Amino acid sequence: MHRSAYLLLILTTLFWAGNAVAGKLALGHVSPMLLNTLRWAGAFVLLSLIGWRQLRVDWAEVRRNAPLLATLGMLGFAAFNIALYSALRYTTAINVSIEQAAMPMLIFAANFLFFRLRVTWLQIVGFMLSIIGVALTASHGDLAGLLTLQVNHGDLIMIVGVVVYSAYTVALRIKPAIHWQSVMIVLTAAAVVGSFPFAVAEFHFGGAIAPDARGWAIVAYTILFPSILAQIFYIRGIEMIGANRAGLFINLVPIFGTLLSVMVLRETFHVYHGIAMALVLGGIWLAETSSRKIEGQAEVSLR
Repeated sequence: MHRSAYLLLILTTLFWAGNAVAGKLALGHVSPMLLNTLRWAGAFVLLSLIGWRQLRVDWAEVRRNAPLLATLGMLGFAAFNIALYSALRYTTAINVSIEQAAMPMLIFAANFLFFRLRVTWLQIVGFMLSIIGVALTASHGDLAGLLTLQVNHGDLIMIVGVVVYSAYTVALRIKPAIHWQSVMIVLTAAAVVGSFPFAVAEFHFGGAIAPDARGWAIVAYTILFPSILAQIFYIRGIEMIGANRAGLFINLVPIFGTLLSVMVLRETFHVYHGIAMALVLGGIWLAETSSRKIEGQAEVSLR
């Protein structure tokens, strides 16, 4: 089970890293809010074609849990990507990728506060290393800049998005046991509703850019990979190994995002990016090692 969960979560983070690169490539070819709305509308249509029979079977349960599912879709799908695509107008794809490493720390903290899930010292050290890496990235290698709040607007927007997606991940713990097809249809529908007003505002204020050929290619990528496959894999990964451990794999987004940004976007890789990535990798290794030890001790105690 662990290997299957790891593969799903690694693919999830690869697709999410590609989303940051796609958002940067979209600039000038399709505007951010229109991209987000088209993305979720396309995902909703495809998922509905695949899963409408299952949705009919689950409809009574879906109706009972509609407020929760709508909130999950608006937070995890719509709001996070509104923040991400907006941030990419002001900062680099490398930065928004590395800043997502703050999510596990917030997930750990929320799970401890609300669900009293056990957290070890190694896990604490692990996510502290991650947050230092994020701070180093957000400050562009100048941690003293954080004390004077000299942080790029795009980095601040992305940090807000990180908080939103962390809340979504924790809330998945109370997601009803409904077939994934039905869940995804409802979540993407909520994402369309949550994204549409921002697209309308973009048109109203003259910032809308209709997609050209490259824009449509980016829309297609975001529909299939980060919108459908990554979200399904992430939800399944959480079901298999839990939110704390699944959340740690988000720390692979900076690694994949940095590599893709350098290879595809030709962005400059700085020394502080390398230090931040080392801190992130060290953090995930410490925290995951600690989690496996706890799980092993629990299995021994049950024998």
